[in-house]
Amino acid sequence: MSAYGAISRSSTLSAALPATFWNVRRAAGDSAQPYVTVHHLPNASAARSHPGLIDYLGAVMAKEIEDGMTYPQETMASDAFESYFFSGDVFLAISHSGPTSSPEGTKTALSIEQARQERTWEGSVAGYYYVKPNYPGRSSHICNGGFVVPPIQRAKGYGSALAKSYVYYAPQLGYRASVFNLVYINNSASVKLWEGLGFKRAGLIPKAGRLRRKDGNGEEYVDAWVFYKSFVEEDGAEPT
Repeated sequence: MSAYGAISRSSTLSAALPATFWNVRRAAGDSAQPYVTVHHLPNASAARSHPGLIDYLGAVMAKEIEDGMTYPQETMASDAFESYFFSGDVFLAISHSGPTSSPEGTKTALSIEQARQERTWEGSVAGYYYVKPNYPGRSSHICNGGFVVPPIQRAKGYGSALAKSYVYYAPQLGYRASVFNLVYINNSASVKLWEGLGFKRAGLIPKAGRLRRKDGNGEEYVDAWVFYKSFVEEDGAEPT
């Protein structure tokens, strides 16, 4: 529940948007170009059709919140994850080792199970995020996203692939702009990533988060940036 009460999603899509290819940073000495396919889950029912997926995503999210360094929540019970995350559209990135010659954003008919190739969720999920309105009603055309990369998949470039796909998919859901309310300033990787994708610093909230210190020694109050990006061209035309 937000400060505005319950916020209904802007998108009314019942069918999933097509999956797409996104390149991932190539490791030194790696001859193949790693990539992810990003798959749209328009509702929780679509996720439930894949046994164990929601449980895995929820467990990873709970650990992220418990670590206390990126999300403002202090706890999230397993039964609360679905209602929180799947109140919006969810996008799931499945890792691939390559090679692929497909340009980024190319559509693919690969299903989640085909992309997964009988791997475990832990071994195949590169990351995931939701897209939902940041405000209700007359401002519901501005969306927000929440991103999670499982700990075992970090420092592999998956965060950048997720972010690029977010900028691609959010306008297709009908959103005209995006706001991130709390990008803590000590999360330098996220700050660099969003600025690289054209997001602007719309404001600074002093001492916005009571976060755990990276060295594990207690907590500290940390400022947060508000980031904004329009998906609409300056002349008012919708971006292609």
